[in-house]
Amino acid sequence: MSVHNEAKQGDIAESVLMAGDPLRAKFIAENYLSDTICYNKVRNMLGYTGVYKGKRLSVQGSGMGMPSMTIYVHELINEYKAHQIMRIGTCGSFQPAVKIRDLILAQGASTDSAINSHVFGNDDFAPLASFDLLNKAFSLASSASVNVHVGNILSSDTFYTDVAPVDYYQKWIAHGILAVEMETAALYTLGAKFGVDTLSVLTVSDNLVTGEHASSEERETSFDQMMKLALELA
Repeated sequence: MSVHNEAKQGDIAESVLMAGDPLRAKFIAENYLSDTICYNKVRNMLGYTGVYKGKRLSVQGSGMGMPSMTIYVHELINEYKAHQIMRIGTCGSFQPAVKIRDLILAQGASTDSAINSHVFGNDDFAPLASFDLLNKAFSLASSASVNVHVGNILSSDTFYTDVAPVDYYQKWIAHGILAVEMETAALYTLGAKFGVDTLSVLTVSDNLVTGEHASSEERETSFDQMMKLALELA
């Protein structure tokens, strides 16, 4: 057991998929995995281990934001010896050509958070995905004719702002950032620190330029391409 996870040693697989919404983790476990056990219910941050195409893997909620992601990833790596962690989540597109339900493979994660400045001070650290996972993910998505984009995203500490989102994020849009979410920079930083393979596979749920958005139900259950791609990678 760890502070935030009641799993026993051996309950969690070496490969872990992490969804911000614990109900998405539950959906994946119930619909894609066999021989499934629920190993964590602490704080309702549900975690499951099961089998997909003969491979044992785990899926767990991370919660929203980098502090929450950092807590769970740190414990998965250091207490449960996870070697590969992939985020499967949603994001808001910054670019008109990156449309609702398109997939984004986050090559890098810029951030407006101060979370890494506590370590690096005035220096900049560039959190990057593991190239092996990124390369395999792009090959799988391309062969399946999925609308996929690869590039830099923004991991933000801000969801609600006092100004229009497009105005608030304009500097990032102008520099080609594909989309915004709230967790990947923390995941990639911990992956680099502890030598663990990491990747974020994201489905566009909103477009902050055009105003399009998916429903809450779609966010939880219907982003099938993202789920299947991550499962095949794991």
